[in-house]
Amino acid sequence: MRSAAGKAEEVTNSKPLEMLARGGFAASGVLHILIGFIAFGLARGRGGRADVSGAVAELANQPAGPALLWVSFAGCIALALWQAGDAIFDFERLPTKHKAGKKLQAGAQAVVYAGLAFTLAAFARGAGQDNRESTSDFTVNLMKAPGGVLLLVLIGAAVAVVGVIYAVRGFKKSFEKHINPPSTPDGRKAITVLGMAGYVAKGVALFVTGLLVVIATVTVHPEQSTGLDGGLRALREQPYGVYVLAAVGAGLICYGVFTVVRARLAKM
Repeated sequence: MRSAAGKAEEVTNSKPLEMLARGGFAASGVLHILIGFIAFGLARGRGGRADVSGAVAELANQPAGPALLWVSFAGCIALALWQAGDAIFDFERLPTKHKAGKKLQAGAQAVVYAGLAFTLAAFARGAGQDNRESTSDFTVNLMKAPGGVLLLVLIGAAVAVVGVIYAVRGFKKSFEKHINPPSTPDGRKAITVLGMAGYVAKGVALFVTGLLVVIATVTVHPEQSTGLDGGLRALREQPYGVYVLAAVGAGLICYGVFTVVRARLAKM
């Protein structure tokens, strides 16, 4: 068993997997850029779905779309494996309370990138679905299950809390500890500005999305739980919402650019 675990650790820390995993950051960054542009378009009255499936659909419509999807899939799978390796093998020398938090965070990231890879593969195979409808169907079915209402409230609250965490990371610039900063002052300043704007914008988007899940569940209107796209559309309906949505869209573009750059600068 130790031999097998050692081999697995070697694979998850190997240079080839690291290179592919960095490609996963780039793929995630490109999708955030596309979501940001779609959100910015919504603020101007245009159509589109400002969520992962909408961004993947946009990517699929580009020249060589299927090839881009499969390359992005490979990068996201590699990054999911890298994060899973961190969750299993790393942080052993940290105090127990810090170790548990780091492992949980890495495990959650592994799940997120695995889900992103699944969506990319689905579209590459021509089996992409409307994320808005599938999200509503999921919440409706979950509410009918025993304990489903409580679980949905907890999920929504968790997403909202993650949004707050992202925003706090942006304001505190704590994302800087995960990258090797550029050597030039202008480069470091640009990365800091991109990171701050991006993390805060993503935090706002996640917070609104989680809040809508909780509200839809408590008021027994699960069809209103429409994921990120629904959250951003809800922003537009608020006072000055058009401007807020445009700012969030611009921030998501900044986050995407930051994540693309992170593919090169990330501490792996």
